[in-house]
Amino acid sequence: MWCNDTKILAGMKILIVDDIPENISALAIALESEGFDIKTAAGGEQALQIVHNDSPDLILLDIKMNGIDGFETCLALKKSDATKDIPIIFLTVSKETEAVVRGFTCGGVDYIGKPFRQEEVCARVRTHLYLRALMKEKEKLIVELQEALAKVKTLSGLLPICSSCKKIRDDKGYWNQIETYIRERSEADFTHGICPKCAKMLYPGLLKDK
Repeated sequence: MWCNDTKILAGMKILIVDDIPENISALAIALESEGFDIKTAAGGEQALQIVHNDSPDLILLDIKMNGIDGFETCLALKKSDATKDIPIIFLTVSKETEAVVRGFTCGGVDYIGKPFRQEEVCARVRTHLYLRALMKEKEKLIVELQEALAKVKTLSGLLPICSSCKKIRDDKGYWNQIETYIRERSEADFTHGICPKCAKMLYPGLLKDK
């Protein structure tokens, strides 16, 4: 699966937020071995500052911290359009239903229980980074499509065209040169020249039949 492709996920940025240095160290060592770019914060306030300056692809967020806790930090991130889509995995000693439900209610996508198991941490992180990468690719394609649609105006339907002079009748009943009609309704432009057949007819003395 793509989520197990370390080449695709390598270099993605993870922010670890915990006020216990030993927890940060354990997670950082495990995730750096997977090729991720790791940043750390010792509390919610610092995490908000870091995210504001350099948005990560995923956040590992401890619930119980000095100052603002993980729930408050998560809510603050979800209120901002710039950070609301960053996936947040909660770190918690407790796996009690109340804490887990509150984490999901605040906007978390998953949780990891302490003490950490490296295999579980890496598996959950890879899964959510994979989903994040898919979302970014979708957003990129949407932007590219919107830009393409903005540049292209399509002509559709039946166009009344004179069989003799080739002028096109517009919606108001006026007859327009074909290049004028197309130019006004698309991004196309024209350069003019003379085809060999017309050149022979218009300038018979300049061209000789081969």
